[in-house]
Amino acid sequence: MKIGELGEFGLISRIASGVTDGRGVITGIGDDAAVTALSPGMQLLTSTDMLVEDVHFRRLWHDPYRLGRKSLAVSISDIAAMGGIPRWALLSLAVPPDTPLEFLDAFSRGFLAMAAEHGVALIGGDTCSSRAGLTISVTIMGEQEPGMIVRRSGARPDDDIWVTGTLGDAALGLELLEKGETASPLTAEDKECLLSRLLDPSPRAAVGRALAEAGLVSAMIDISDGLLADFGHIAEQSACGGTIRLDTLPLSPAFRTVLLSHPTPRHDLALAGGEDYELAFTAPAANREKIAQLMKKSGIDARPVGIVTALPEVRAVSTDGGSYAPHNKGFNHFT
Repeated sequence: MKIGELGEFGLISRIASGVTDGRGVITGIGDDAAVTALSPGMQLLTSTDMLVEDVHFRRLWHDPYRLGRKSLAVSISDIAAMGGIPRWALLSLAVPPDTPLEFLDAFSRGFLAMAAEHGVALIGGDTCSSRAGLTISVTIMGEQEPGMIVRRSGARPDDDIWVTGTLGDAALGLELLEKGETASPLTAEDKECLLSRLLDPSPRAAVGRALAEAGLVSAMIDISDGLLADFGHIAEQSACGGTIRLDTLPLSPAFRTVLLSHPTPRHDLALAGGEDYELAFTAPAANREKIAQLMKKSGIDARPVGIVTALPEVRAVSTDGGSYAPHNKGFNHFT
């Protein structure tokens, strides 16, 4: 059966059948608008993301279950970057009528599985027919106490620049899909690790919240377009610059295996490849030990990769201290 045979309201009912109410939901799916209640003393955080077929994903590569997970994960990552608690989501789909119901069902299972992992309730959205591929739009809402919300504008000269996890894996996974085998030998396990980082990213919601509530960070952003580009947003909002050290970038074993054969272009992927969905944050040097302890408790690795500077310039430097200019400055939809 195709989605066109099911109809709009049948499609909505099919998605809604797997939804359970979450914290703060007074009226969920089924009315003209959802009704939610913020926790006492909290402020609302709202973000929206769009995933367009053949721009952000290809159905040939992206199975529907992991596509559903990623569709929500990238939005949760925005709430994480503000130190917030993700609570509610709206899902809107523009779907070609000939899309099989099995695709929709698997997509919905993935979306709701990611929602359950992070305590997010699906409270509404919209559906329509598409004549130009699948488009997914997610609006997410979260909450946090006003004094704990972390913005991009708080970085100060001499703050450390930190990143969580590893960088470049998703970009290298995309390269594997686009170009096939690389010249470096990769095990099947290594390849799956790289592809998983691209197709099924893990938003750092718990870590972002913990850093914010501990009051340890001065600015934070999620890395969706690449470290150089995204830290550039912190620099712009904070009226400062930054120096990122190439030799300190956190790289996975799979990435290092490829790096041995092609060092320069692959470093570009770690600096500017995008879709890492890790957190980049700044913090006073005096907080290093406390941050290290918090990260160890969380089970997520993080390390300093540079320093905030007074000069309004963001640059990468190689081991010998010379400037390193990547071929790509980060993802931009219109370039």
